[in-house]
Amino acid sequence: MADAKKKTSRKSAPGQGARGRQPEQAPPAPRGLAAGRLGTATVPAAVTRLAETLETDGGSVLAVYRDPLGSHWQILAALPVERVTPTPFQRDLSAPHVSRLASAIDQLDRFLDPVIVVRTEDGQYWTPNGHHRVGAMRKLGARAITALVVPDVRVAYRILALNTEKAHNLRERALEVIRLAQGLAETDPRPEHEFATEFEEPGLLTLGLCYQQEVRFPGSVYHPVLKRIDKFLDARLPKALATREERAVRLLQLDEAVNGLVADLRERGFESPYLKAFVVARINPLQFKRGAEGEFDETLAKMFVAARRFDAARVRVDELTRVESPPEG
Repeated sequence: MADAKKKTSRKSAPGQGARGRQPEQAPPAPRGLAAGRLGTATVPAAVTRLAETLETDGGSVLAVYRDPLGSHWQILAALPVERVTPTPFQRDLSAPHVSRLASAIDQLDRFLDPVIVVRTEDGQYWTPNGHHRVGAMRKLGARAITALVVPDVRVAYRILALNTEKAHNLRERALEVIRLAQGLAETDPRPEHEFATEFEEPGLLTLGLCYQQEVRFPGSVYHPVLKRIDKFLDARLPKALATREERAVRLLQLDEAVNGLVADLRERGFESPYLKAFVVARINPLQFKRGAEGEFDETLAKMFVAARRFDAARVRVDELTRVESPPEG
């Protein structure tokens, strides 16, 4: 009986329901347009002009409507495949992925996933998220492709948020971001920090420049460090890019030093895909400071000093087993 009383009198932890379960959250408040209102408002003149231009370009307007969440106007259209091109700053085409997509579309005999496009001033239809689908349709010999034509050209620069057709690895993300920044530096040279949403995180800009210099740069090894020391800059994009080029040079130089230390470890008989990650962790002054952040130049300077002091003879085998970073490359 005493045990039973203890069980029945036990209270749930704060914020939890019965038996430790999290309380059910209230449903979100309704937002956006009801289904019957998406196509009922008066179409803005600018959207009407875009629809007319689209027809002149050889396309066909299928519907003009507002999106259900933000009430933004967009056009569902059919476009000639040859008029649709990827934004110039996104990742390179993956031939295997195009082949898999083409095979899946061909087996279904339907194209059910329209690409997003914006029309540029020179008459191109840029897609920030449909490079591989366009490639697949071209591979199949399709004449046309369905697309959501968005009147706001700025959407083309939200590539990381829009591109969901193939998961990005770190190299692809970094190269897309740096290409985007280099393009914007010529057309919209605002301060770098104003593009925080488009660039996602500052370290990708520095890594992108490293990948442009060395395609096999082991970015995954240095990414955790950059996330703690690389910040968006207040300088305008052209000047900010110059600073990032200097940072990329320093990072590449550090990697050369780390390569030498890895070679020393291998000469002593150490063989592991985590050797480079192990060395970088050992020379990183923030490694054992949970949540600590640092300045880029200061932290790299300390890492260079630590690299010069690194002694492969003092490394024990059991230390390598505790490394949980991704392999080199």
